[in-house]
Amino acid sequence: MDFVNKIIGDELKIFEKKFTDAVKSQTPLLDRIMKYIIKRKGKQLRPMFVFLSAKLQGPINESTYRAAALVEILHTATLVHDDVVDESLERRGFFSINAIWKNKIAVLVGDYLLSKGLLLSLENKDFTILTILSNAVKNMSEGELLQMEKTRNLNFDESVYYEIINGKTASLLSSSCAAGASSVTQDQEK
Repeated sequence: MDFVNKIIGDELKIFEKKFTDAVKSQTPLLDRIMKYIIKRKGKQLRPMFVFLSAKLQGPINESTYRAAALVEILHTATLVHDDVVDESLERRGFFSINAIWKNKIAVLVGDYLLSKGLLLSLENKDFTILTILSNAVKNMSEGELLQMEKTRNLNFDESVYYEIINGKTASLLSSSCAAGASSVTQDQEK
């Protein structure tokens, strides 16, 4: 992790402020929940991939910060929704949103996050990045539903397993890299 901090440590510090600003609302309950989420953030691997991929193609810019924020917003929204679906009362060793505020509020918080991410991209005309990450969310949903379908009978082969993890995990990780690169170059080949 020290190696990564040497390369993108400054960008991650700036990102944290921009992410906090990106999820602010006019609703006190939402702001309280967002503060709860931000205090219990994860490792932020996906934003790291955005910055590292961007740096391979050019200098970090505002579009890169928005891409990293969008990735983290979408990831957080899917975690909130997953906790409702899985009836999980914990996330990262703390109470989940649905454990504290119940399912209705948790679903609405997830929806709020999705809309904030979409608006962040749309308002800044980051259409390519929005397309990349929207496809990732679609793939994640399909992967989750495929897992639900296939694990009912516990009899599926290795190819289905890889299809599930490709949709649920790999799609957002690879899209984070693509969004980072796209934020600094218009050359889609790169």
